[in-house]
Amino acid sequence: MAFQRQILKNALREANSKAFNGRYRFSSSVHSASSATAAADLKPLLPPFDYEPKPYNGPLTDEIFQKRKKFLGPSLFHYYQKPLNIVEGKMQYLFDENGRRYLDAFAGIVTVSCGHCHPDVLAAVNEQNKLLQHATTIYLHHAIADFAEALAAKMPGNLKVVYFVNSGTEANELAMLMARLYSGNLGMIALRNAYHGGSSNTIGLTALNTWKYPIPQGEIHHVVNPDPYRGVFGSDATSYVKDVQDHIDYGTSGRVAGFIAETIQGVGGAVELAPGYLKHVYDIVRKAGGVCIADEVQTGFGRTGSHYWGFETQGVIPDIVTMAKGIGNGLPLGAVVTTPEIASTMAQKIQFNTFGGNPVCSAGGLAVLRVIDKERRQAHCADVGSHLLKRLRSLQEKYEIIGDVRGRGLMVGVELVTDRKDKTPAKTETAVLFEKLRELGVLVGKGGLHGNVFRIKPPMCFTKDDADFLVDALDYAMSKL
Repeated sequence: MAFQRQILKNALREANSKAFNGRYRFSSSVHSASSATAAADLKPLLPPFDYEPKPYNGPLTDEIFQKRKKFLGPSLFHYYQKPLNIVEGKMQYLFDENGRRYLDAFAGIVTVSCGHCHPDVLAAVNEQNKLLQHATTIYLHHAIADFAEALAAKMPGNLKVVYFVNSGTEANELAMLMARLYSGNLGMIALRNAYHGGSSNTIGLTALNTWKYPIPQGEIHHVVNPDPYRGVFGSDATSYVKDVQDHIDYGTSGRVAGFIAETIQGVGGAVELAPGYLKHVYDIVRKAGGVCIADEVQTGFGRTGSHYWGFETQGVIPDIVTMAKGIGNGLPLGAVVTTPEIASTMAQKIQFNTFGGNPVCSAGGLAVLRVIDKERRQAHCADVGSHLLKRLRSLQEKYEIIGDVRGRGLMVGVELVTDRKDKTPAKTETAVLFEKLRELGVLVGKGGLHGNVFRIKPPMCFTKDDADFLVDALDYAMSKL
C-alpha cells in the first residue's frame, strides 16, 4: 500500500505543477487489488491545455475584497466562501492569482460565447481601438452598419431593423417600450420564474423574488410557468396556454401590449418551456393586439445547438427579439431586432443610445458572428451538449439527489432535490457540492428560486473532454456527500 500511496501522491503533485495540465489516470501497470480503492479516491484532473498563464503581480484576494466591500455597493454578491480572484482567461479556462487553472462552465454568466480572449475577437477590437473608440450615431461609421447587416442576416422573417444597446436589461426595456407604443396598450405579460433584467422597469418583467425590490411594477402580469418538471400541468402546453387566455379574458381589458419569454429560462434554472407553448401563446397575444418578444439574451447565437435562436425550437417567429451577453463575448453589447413596421413607431420621437453600437463593440460583435460561423459552434454545441446530457443522465441514475437533468446544447441545468417525489430543493447539499466543484477546478453557476440548480453554460469552445471532466468531478463530489 505504501507503494500505491506514493504513486498517488506523485500523480497529484505532477498534475498540479505548471509542467503538466492533463487528466491523470492510474496506469493499468499498478496491478494490485488495493489499487482499485486508491483509483476510486483519485480526484479527476483537468484535460490537457497548451497554455501558460502570465505571472500575476497585482493585488491579492484579501486586499481586493476589502476594497470591494468599502467602495462598491453592498448589494453585490460573490460566489464561494472564499472569493476567487480571477486574473486571466483563455478560451474555456480561467486562471486565479496563483496561476491555478479552472474549467469555466458558466462563461461569465453565459456571456463568453467564442471563448475567453479569442484571438479573432481580440484582433478586431484592438484594430478598431487604434483608429476610433467612440463617435456615436450622429456621424457615419461602417462598423455599426456592417454589424447590423450581419445580424439582420441571421434573423428569420421580416426581423430586419436593429437597435444597439449595452446590455440585456436595456434591450428588454426598449422592447417593452416598442410593444407599448406600437400596440397602443400598456399591459405586459411575462412568465413566472422569468428573469428579464434589474432596472426599475424590467424588474417588473422579472418574476423571481430574490431579484425584485418592493416598487410598483406597473401593468405587468405573470402567468403560470410552463415548466415540464415543476409546473402544475407538467409538459401539457395546452393547459398553460389556457391560463394565458384566462388572464387576458379576466385580468385585462381584452387588449395587451405584449408577451415576453425566454425559451429556456436562464436565471430561473435552465427551464425549457413545454413543447408547443409559444406557438399557441403567440396566436392568443396577437389576437389581443399585442406583440411577441423573444428574450434571447442567454439562448441566442447557436448555444442550444439545435437552432441558432432559442425561439426556433418552438417553431415561432417573434415580432421583437432581444439579445446581449454572447453577442459580444464579454463586450458591453446588446441589441433589439424588430420589423420595419414596429420600428417606425419609434420615429415619432428621438430614440438615441450614446454607447449603443460604438465602433469598438460593433467590430467585436461582428467578429463574434464570424467566429461562430467559421468554427461551426452551433454544430459543436449540439455534439458536445448531447454528450454532456447523456453523461449527466447516467449520473442521475446513480444519485437520487439529481432530480432533473434538462436543457439543450450547452445550456444545461441539473436540479438537486432531497427527495424525487416531493422535489424538495436540496439547498444545503447544492451549496456543499458547489464549493467542492470549485476545489476540484470546476466553476458552474447556480439558479432557480431556491438556488438548487447547477447552471452549466460554458463558452461554446467547451469540449467533450471538458464535459467528461465536469461530470467526473460532479460524480466524485457527490460520492463524498
